[in-house]
Amino acid sequence: MVAVAFTAEERARITASLLDAAERLYASQGLKKTSLEELVAPAGISKASFYAFFDSKETLYKEVMIRRAPLIAERHSAVFLRPPSVESLVEVMRAMTTVLTEDPFYRRLFTHPDELQAVSRRIGAHEIARVTPYIMAPLLEYIAKGQAQGVITRDVEPEIVMGVMGTIGLIAMNQHMYGDTHDAVLDATINAIARGMATSNGD
Repeated sequence: MVAVAFTAEERARITASLLDAAERLYASQGLKKTSLEELVAPAGISKASFYAFFDSKETLYKEVMIRRAPLIAERHSAVFLRPPSVESLVEVMRAMTTVLTEDPFYRRLFTHPDELQAVSRRIGAHEIARVTPYIMAPLLEYIAKGQAQGVITRDVEPEIVMGVMGTIGLIAMNQHMYGDTHDAVLDATINAIARGMATSNGD
């Protein structure tokens, strides 16, 4: 089979179409149930041509995640403008869980561990570097500012504080394990972490 040569304009249009289709289909039915036929149909290309743009459905999923990073960051940017305190630490962590529980794309991913694992295998240092300015950098800057002001504990590095805060995602991702107590457990954990990370100046 002769490979189809796409112009730069065609490649840009097809790539955007594949990303749009993936974002919609992955959010509604997931990675495994989404077929190549469904992904390529809006772009008007064959299944074979898909691999001229992405080497797998998982890689396409990863690219959608990266494309959505600025939107997620913009949605929660205001929380990082508040002066660091126990209350703002709570607000930051609530914003983090909102992404996992309310955003349809991320909610689907994080409630299906097998799909999350498949996509995670495609994420390396390069991909992390692409999302850091949008997702991790604002949080690290907020934590560093809180430490500089003596509001957040200086006993551990900002990356460790961020990791501790990120553990609330495990509760949000495993909602089924908590049943009716999920919201109360999440609230209690968020408040406990906020108070544990804050110094007396943060009360």
